[in-house]
Amino acid sequence: MKRLWLGLLAIVLALGTLTAAPAAADAARLEAAPAGAAADDATVVPVQVTGDPANRWNLVVLGDGYTAAEMPKFLDQVDAQLNVLWGLEPYKSYRDYINVYAVETPSQESGISCDPQLTSPKRTTPLSMKLWSGCSATGIQRLLVMDDTAAKKYAALAPAADQILALANSDTYGGAGGSYATATGGNAMSALIAPHELGHSFGGLQDEYDYYTRGVTSGTYTGPEPASVHHTLLTEQQMRDQQAKWWRWLGERSESGGTIGRFEGGMYYTEGVWRPSLHSMMKTLGYYMDQVSREQMTAALSGSVNLIEDSTPTDAPLALTDEVWIDTVHPVYEDLDATWSVNGRAVRTGGGTRSVSLRELHAKPGDTIGVKVVDDTPFVRDPALRDSSRMTATRSWTVGATAATAAGDTAPAITLATPADHPVGADQVLWVDPSHPRDHALDVTWRVDGRVVGHAESLHLASLRLGRGTHRAEADVSDPRAGRAPVAKQQWTVDATPAVSDYTVSDPVKVSRNADGTAHYTVKGSFSLALAAHDDQQGALFSEFRVDGDGWFHYFGWPTDSSKPFLFTPTGTNVDDLIYGNLGTGGLSTSPFAQRTPGYGTHRIEYRSVDAAGNVAPAKAFTVTVLPENPPAPGAVPVTSTAVTRCVKDNTRITVSARNASSHTATLTLDAHGTARTFRNVRPGAAVTAVVTTGEPTTETGSATVTAHADVAGHHGHHSLDATYQVPYNRYAC
Repeated sequence: MKRLWLGLLAIVLALGTLTAAPAAADAARLEAAPAGAAADDATVVPVQVTGDPANRWNLVVLGDGYTAAEMPKFLDQVDAQLNVLWGLEPYKSYRDYINVYAVETPSQESGISCDPQLTSPKRTTPLSMKLWSGCSATGIQRLLVMDDTAAKKYAALAPAADQILALANSDTYGGAGGSYATATGGNAMSALIAPHELGHSFGGLQDEYDYYTRGVTSGTYTGPEPASVHHTLLTEQQMRDQQAKWWRWLGERSESGGTIGRFEGGMYYTEGVWRPSLHSMMKTLGYYMDQVSREQMTAALSGSVNLIEDSTPTDAPLALTDEVWIDTVHPVYEDLDATWSVNGRAVRTGGGTRSVSLRELHAKPGDTIGVKVVDDTPFVRDPALRDSSRMTATRSWTVGATAATAAGDTAPAITLATPADHPVGADQVLWVDPSHPRDHALDVTWRVDGRVVGHAESLHLASLRLGRGTHRAEADVSDPRAGRAPVAKQQWTVDATPAVSDYTVSDPVKVSRNADGTAHYTVKGSFSLALAAHDDQQGALFSEFRVDGDGWFHYFGWPTDSSKPFLFTPTGTNVDDLIYGNLGTGGLSTSPFAQRTPGYGTHRIEYRSVDAAGNVAPAKAFTVTVLPENPPAPGAVPVTSTAVTRCVKDNTRITVSARNASSHTATLTLDAHGTARTFRNVRPGAAVTAVVTTGEPTTETGSATVTAHADVAGHHGHHSLDATYQVPYNRYAC
């Protein structure tokens, strides 16, 4: 089967598009094309083909609203979307388990309907993609819908389709989830929709949102222990005692920032259910998956393929002189473990070898030869997952009583290998599957820049510690018994130079240097960050940043405009009922009703880039001190305050807190929803809290008032210090 597929693959890659015999192709396209579409206009482009579609997970990317002249733009946007996917684990490590096909469907009109406004033109396009929930007067702008029937028919033109992603020719942020996911092709933030949605449709993961409708709390979960692997009612100690849920990961630094523990909110409930991390991909677009979700996705990706891709046939007895072999699938950064056995007893074969000689094993007629292949990735800790058929495969043969009939000489061949149509990263594992003569193994010789560096079927580039620059790797497959017989070759370009990101910080009032030589900026009230990545190789790039050592966050510009920089403020900015750029407590991006203490002071910003080969650049850093935009005037009493809305027994409650930040004892009055409470003799640094129950199930967006007064003794007698502050709070519904 694999050899047949290799021949087809060679034709595909040579032609650049997938075609069939004309009559068959025309019949298939006429059957598949939606009414009103020209069947011959659709072209399937193999973007990444790593093996037989029958043993790969197949992603089909459709385009809508792209004219024939805009097809290069469509393919560039496919590349950009995929590079984001390949930059996120576990997609990054299991990229070679995935085939990707793009389907070009030229549109007579450029663009999609109701973009960006509900009043914008409605366009006739192959997939009928529309913003505003399908141009609905009561719709949501970002909800991008399409004709699922048309999408399914166009996707059927590809060799296989396990997931459909449709890109719209638009720069407006938008998308939707499901097995037919959508995203706008020109918006950098929209590229984060597919990795999240694949977590649902492919990994069985749930949303970790603490709301059902953005900006509105959704009450308390009162159900039983959730079936979701990343939601629980258990405490951390109960998880450990019961060895349940994510107990194996508790206390570790989360890949999405912070520490894996127990954080309230998830499955669309604000309270009463807990998730593993403060923020991760399943809660906030931009962050990585945490280890709990990543473990499930890893098992799902591994389970989508047969780990043993091909082997010596098992339907007939082995000859006493046979070389028994297997070919496995290949993660990007590791080899699968292979253990051989005779009659159930493991034998030493040099560790992970893909073939054994029955003569060297001294096998006898009736013996059972077995092999066990395991994906021993550190991404999975649950032994039940690792021992399941998703991550472990076995195969066995019975030894017969005869020797093999001598076969004629055949030239060595490479049946499959690491894709070579794009540069590979400096820490990848390169591999080749050589052809297999019946009674002996072929030799594999690896060279990098002309120097011999290995003789196994795979080459771990990271172990070579290649210097920066571009290198040439080559695998030669030869027959040790054939003397001067032809040699099969495969070459790769190795990109050992990561991309570089340049940054710009807006409007500092002062620029200085830290002791380590990094830049330090002083700003008032807020600042924006622009990142621009560039590389010496072709392919899509992206940048990411993190604040104060928290999780790495994908840089997508600003949610409403990818071309604008990312804005940081002490409590963040509300965009479409989500908070972005929050320097205060609660994380960079959170729900507007989440409590946030303003993040004035000094912050460390790290940034880095990821190139198309998967190279991650070393992080660089600078610091920013954020000062209040309007500090208290001389003679005022400085106070820091927060106001948070919550629901208690079907009544909303406003909690206002204030801290005396002056050096004087003060009187603080906290007024919310028409109810005021005064606190006297509040010492410097002390905090007070007032709780106001509204008696209503919903509280609209508003603000509390905090007033401060202090009597100060001076050289010329007593004088008064006063200040008034408005403290905003968000809408909350029980």
